Amino acid sequence: MSLPTPVLQLEGAAFRAADGCDLLAPIDASVSLGECVALVGPNGAGKSTLLKLLCARLAPTAGRVRVQGHDLSGWPAPERARHIAVLAQADTVGLGLRVRDYVAMGRLPHQHRVGRHEHARLVDAALHTCRTDALAARRLATLSGGERQRAHLARALAQEPALLLLDEPTNHLDLSARADLLALVRGLGITVVAALHELGLVPSFADRVWMLQAGRLVADGPPGEALSAQRVSDVFGMELVHTRHPRHGGTLWSFEREAA
Repeated sequence: MSLPTPVLQLEGAAFRAADGCDLLAPIDASVSLGECVALVGPNGAGKSTLLKLLCARLAPTAGRVRVQGHDLSGWPAPERARHIAVLAQADTVGLGLRVRDYVAMGRLPHQHRVGRHEHARLVDAALHTCRTDALAARRLATLSGGERQRAHLARALAQEPALLLLDEPTNHLDLSARADLLALVRGLGITVVAALHELGLVPSFADRVWMLQAGRLVADGPPGEALSAQRVSDVFGMELVHTRHPRHGGTLWSFEREAA
């Protein structure tokens, strides 16, 4: 019996800038259906470049990226938009729109493929999943940071993507909103690759971790393996500390600056 095709495959995917600088060394990796992958690394490690390859905003200069078996370089943009959704760091498009109208923009790649009532049902479902039903009539500009990110996520879900890409989705959110957003994404059951700046958010969110350093994939594995004390020290110059939670006994992860 053949194994199912991974949702996302990188086959020697690399990127060299026009000035000849290698921003990403060849990467071989794959993501299975429903996996949540945290993409981590210091500033300048190549996280944004890799995300751009995964949504075809950049084309690899070597190798290829496949989504659901399709080589992104030869996949028409409308098809890509029906399978890949992106939640950017700061989406300022449509701040004057009401939330429901903004979320409905996620249905644009599916225009003329289903009827009006089905479009409306899927918009309602995305609003409900992201707990934004009560915000539907408000304008994006009036929302808090956490509310706005949930609206952005609802718009992405309205696309019915097979792959959801998140670029630092918790930037500018308070502690509670960060935890709420990642828990919501984690519970969606779809394939996710999320670039995360804060390592402390990774263990409870990710099934796998991709760690980049100077454009190279230096770790690909579960959080307990990828975020080893030695690797965290080598890549981030931070000390990993595990402590026992006093109430439920689980492991708490903290990352401290190493002593000079």
